Amino acid sequence: MPTNQQRREAAKRKLERQLTRRAERAKKRRIVATALTVGGVVVVVGLIYLLVVLNTGDSTDTAASETSSETPPPPPETTSGPCKYEKTPDKPAAKPVDVPQDVDPTPNAGTAKVNLKTNQGDIALTLDRAKAPCTAQAIEHLIKAKYYDGTPCHRLVNSSGLKVLQCGDPQGQGSGGPGFQIKDELASLPKPAEGQQAVSYPKGTLAMANAGPNTNGSQFFMVYGDSQLPPNYTVFGTIDASGLATLDKIASGGITPGQNGAEDGAPKNAVTIETATVS
Repeated sequence: MPTNQQRREAAKRKLERQLTRRAERAKKRRIVATALTVGGVVVVVGLIYLLVVLNTGDSTDTAASETSSETPPPPPETTSGPCKYEKTPDKPAAKPVDVPQDVDPTPNAGTAKVNLKTNQGDIALTLDRAKAPCTAQAIEHLIKAKYYDGTPCHRLVNSSGLKVLQCGDPQGQGSGGPGFQIKDELASLPKPAEGQQAVSYPKGTLAMANAGPNTNGSQFFMVYGDSQLPPNYTVFGTIDASGLATLDKIASGGITPGQNGAEDGAPKNAVTIETATVS
């Protein structure tokens, strides 16, 4: 039978074994925890590295984009003369042509005779430099550059208040232009009567078509019957009697209805400007 001394020594050894096992378990837990921590750091660092590598190609573009959004766009490029013809890089020329020479001073007197030879007959025009010197100068330039040669007249309107044939878009869609814009010249137009928004564009008027203020390009319309329109369209000449006879012939052929109804669309008898000349 063990003595008290032996029992105390056995209990002591048992306690020492328990303490040793607890210390070993604690050590293992610390090792595991350290490994997990290091592993987590490695994973995070790896993810950060991966994101940096993947985004390296876009970082410059993003910075440029942010800079460009904060930097005001450059002013539009215009000619240096009095007419300030404005280039339209967002709307390139529908047919290759240079910007007009902006002569200083702009010729602002006299007239120029123009003949549009079309497949439906000739249309004789007179450009009036006094009414719209910058417009007349630009149109003469386009004619001499043969911009109008082989182009369609895409729109015919024959309503009670508007009778016009529109030409000047080489694409024949109504949206094409020469790659530059001409400012409005509206001084010759009458003021609307009180309570009215429109003015008279008499039969025989030659005027510019546009898409808003100062957006004149190459498109123009010829008035073959007295019409009413807002005073927003530069008048730069007239149509001679022989030209009006050709326009009447075109109008009598009828209209292929467009988006604006039966009275507004392409001429049924297709019209092409074969050549345009100025003298």
